[in-house]
Amino acid sequence: MASGKSTGRRALTATAGLAVAALALAGCSGSSGGDGGSGDGGGAIVIGTTDKITTIDPAGSYDNGSFAVMNQIYPFLMNTPYGSPDVEPDIAESAEFTSPNEYTVTLKEGLTFANGNELTSSDVKFSFERTINIADPNGPSSLLNNVDSIEAPDDLTVVFTLKSENDQTFPQVLSSPAGPIVDEDVFSADELTPDKEIVDGKAFAGQYSIESYDFNNLIQYKANPDYKGVLGAPENEVVNVKYYSESSNLKLAVQEGDIDVAYRSLSATDVEDLKGKDNVKVTTGPGGEIRYIVFNFDTMPFGAKTDSADETKALAVRQAMADLIDREQIAEQVYKGTYTPLYSYVPDGLTGANESLKSLYGDGEGGPDADKAKQRLEDAGIETPVKLSIQYSNDHYGPSSADEYALIKSQLEANGLFSVDLQTTEWVQYSEDRTSDVYPLYQLGWFPDYSDAANYLQPFFSKENFLLNHYDNPEIQDLINQQLVEGDADARADLIGQIQDVAAQTLPTLPYLQGAQIAVSGADVEGITLDASFKFRYAPIHK
Repeated sequence: MASGKSTGRRALTATAGLAVAALALAGCSGSSGGDGGSGDGGGAIVIGTTDKITTIDPAGSYDNGSFAVMNQIYPFLMNTPYGSPDVEPDIAESAEFTSPNEYTVTLKEGLTFANGNELTSSDVKFSFERTINIADPNGPSSLLNNVDSIEAPDDLTVVFTLKSENDQTFPQVLSSPAGPIVDEDVFSADELTPDKEIVDGKAFAGQYSIESYDFNNLIQYKANPDYKGVLGAPENEVVNVKYYSESSNLKLAVQEGDIDVAYRSLSATDVEDLKGKDNVKVTTGPGGEIRYIVFNFDTMPFGAKTDSADETKALAVRQAMADLIDREQIAEQVYKGTYTPLYSYVPDGLTGANESLKSLYGDGEGGPDADKAKQRLEDAGIETPVKLSIQYSNDHYGPSSADEYALIKSQLEANGLFSVDLQTTEWVQYSEDRTSDVYPLYQLGWFPDYSDAANYLQPFFSKENFLLNHYDNPEIQDLINQQLVEGDADARADLIGQIQDVAAQTLPTLPYLQGAQIAVSGADVEGITLDASFKFRYAPIHK
């Protein structure tokens, strides 16, 4: 994958990188600290989160914590403006299908990275090709499965040749975790680039650049005056993001005014308590987040590579679990209504969503049914209790995960049909183990890359999918390919419904909850925008 750029044509500006760490620490001393804010802000904006970063190299991460950083620092060809789920050109001047298989993007003139390097079509071609070629198991390369080739005929033009014609999701893919544009003079073409090299290289052209970076502890962002995208200039000059290991500390920080905004993840009881405080305000918005259990088809009970491999029995185990899960109880008891029951693979509110699981399992109305679960296992000749090993992350999906999975364990064991060995691992290790067949069953949450039903289907059920759970269903794969190119909205929605129906019969995963976006801020903080783009942006926030 040759660069196509002359390295003598661009001068890489030397940067201070991590040398400004002391400034970042000073800026995080409190919501009134520092004088780095813009005009009316009265200081830097300080944001707290319990999310964790895997890497800020776009080729190597596909998680909410990492993407939250990428949304601030990298430009995209297409992006969702504030308040809209629909994409528009970001650093592109135009983007359109110029033939059924060709999507042509024209860049704006005069684009640069924060290090002074020009941003041209060669960087764009490089960015997408490296993600495809590296194909990191924790990366977003599966979103680019429809890309056949990429050409850069001149400095401002990029032509994507697609395998399938009229891909209705491709403009959205360009705004997804697969879409950040990186500097080919800083990033490696064939392996992940360490975070420190990215920060030292100032390889940023989004609304912000990173001034200092202490992995999963503290990041300081500074507004990028050269950003020319659809989102416009930030309302602040400096944003400091502090990472907390415990949500209780995050709650205390926003309640005491030590930070301006707490976003992901406060417990439901913390949110409920904070709603009664005069010095903070709670902002909610539509959330495409879902929670589900992943089944590893090789290593789950009766899985393909177990000593007792039996496809029929493995399906009966999955179906019996679906009969026993009480979604309403989890939503109310653990999450106080901040999550709601989910009965299919696409959350309510998106075109094509149905409730395919509701009538098939439990009492047929959304509740559990132990007798039906017992009968399924008996019919399959399975002795009970069936031993299940279920893994969950104790730090990635908020502090209520322990209560969530304790309740799921209780529901599965209540009638003696299952015996659950419940285990937990921190996210950095968890994200590696789950792709290596370590966990037979495990927790995941999904934060959509873009607001289209296909984003809940293609990454999960394509042959080369993000879950790596060895689920291979040609019928679903064919339906996914059909809906991707179907231009008639009603016909496409029908195909999306069919996909959910097939998945409900075979249960590659077991979805059970969907949630909302929630941010808690000081009373003097304005500009928090939680919309159907599902992206939390720092730029509109000000005091």
